[in-house]
Amino acid sequence: MKLHWLKAKQTKFSAYVTLYILIVVAVLGVLNFLAQRHNKSFDTTSNKRFSLSDQTHKVVGNLKQDVKISYFDRTSSFQNARDLLDRYDNLSAKLSVDYIDPDRKPAIAKTVGVRNYGSIFVEAAGRKEEAKSLSEEEVTGALIRALKGGVRTVCFVSGSGERRTDDSDRQGYSNFKELIERNNYKTQTVSLIEKPEVPKDCTVLVVGGPRYDYQQPAVTAIKTYVESGGRALLLLDPPARFGRDETSENAALVDLLGSWGVTINKDLILDTSGIGQLFGLSEAVPLVASYEFHAIVREMKEVATAFPLARSLDTKTADKVSTEKLFSTSANSFATTNLTSSEIKLDPKKDKKGPFTLGVAGTYTTGKENVQGRYVVVGSSGWVSNSILRFNGNRDLAMNMFNWLSSDEDLISIRPKEPEDRRLSLTVRQMRLILYTCLIFMPLAVIGAGISVWWRRR
Repeated sequence: MKLHWLKAKQTKFSAYVTLYILIVVAVLGVLNFLAQRHNKSFDTTSNKRFSLSDQTHKVVGNLKQDVKISYFDRTSSFQNARDLLDRYDNLSAKLSVDYIDPDRKPAIAKTVGVRNYGSIFVEAAGRKEEAKSLSEEEVTGALIRALKGGVRTVCFVSGSGERRTDDSDRQGYSNFKELIERNNYKTQTVSLIEKPEVPKDCTVLVVGGPRYDYQQPAVTAIKTYVESGGRALLLLDPPARFGRDETSENAALVDLLGSWGVTINKDLILDTSGIGQLFGLSEAVPLVASYEFHAIVREMKEVATAFPLARSLDTKTADKVSTEKLFSTSANSFATTNLTSSEIKLDPKKDKKGPFTLGVAGTYTTGKENVQGRYVVVGSSGWVSNSILRFNGNRDLAMNMFNWLSSDEDLISIRPKEPEDRRLSLTVRQMRLILYTCLIFMPLAVIGAGISVWWRRR
């Protein structure tokens, strides 16, 4: 009789409810525990706007030393930065993020050198770098500068009609210069005419589409620089004459590249696949989506790049050098040798059919231990100009070349992308249709449905 209450339905029901509550509480507790230690999110946007890039994952995921990111702003504005910086914090236990209100902790802000709200500083290995804005590109760039340290200088050759880094027109290199400087490099201009010698502080030498022939002393300076362990990026356009715009053959420089195992062909590549037209490009701007296995392009799979007014390249064996193809055009491309007509015409009977190699990378054996020259040759200089630098993978490919040339292979990857502009453009007629639908037709439909229901019930 005393244990009769244990068999009662009410007692069993209470026990079941208590057990279920304990199980639910335990499950929620475990989930909360795991969520605090394993912060996962899923980005369903088409351009992965809320995901960190491959480069950021590689840099932060491979940290071997402690890194601290300090964000200085009003406490009420911390959440604006958490959306981005917390993603960095979740990638590695070696990285930490501090949110500091400079008004509440003025001593710390003054020590760091904070002048404005929203300042971001990255500290690593005793070095401190500032990110200019709250963006992945700036934060990752500051992180790379703090980790790498030192000064890497990119020298642009001038004096023979090369594209200028201070030119903001369509054909200029001002955006290219800005991109390079955001990625832990400094830039300067050198003239091999005034003094035929490459400065010793040049990490990478850039020959950006010369329109006039290089004199032999300038070519000798480039030869000596690379064969002594220097690094060079050579961008050479077809020797064409379109109206008043004419590009010389630059025979001395072409012969030098031939001695390094790179044959520069006198042709112009035309892409007849029609894919470029989807991007608003002409057939004189071949698209590339076929890459080899070199470190420069290994991460470029399924990423298109575009090369305006390009010429083809070939590789051959040569003494002390090793060359590798980087990327090629599609099979629906042709090489025309008619370089003097302003109207480009294709002759399938005479013109050679693709695919064609547009980029080559090579190394020169200097004979010194751990010292080798490196060079990259591309049959177009316009692919990094202001007009097309932002096209798909052009920026990634350019910086991958610099990273390989400067022996920073660990930075080769797909970099942060700018937010995609997905604005909705409507005509006046479409806007009126939406207005009438929302303010008139839909309310009338609801009223009509209500009257119908009332009438039936009546």
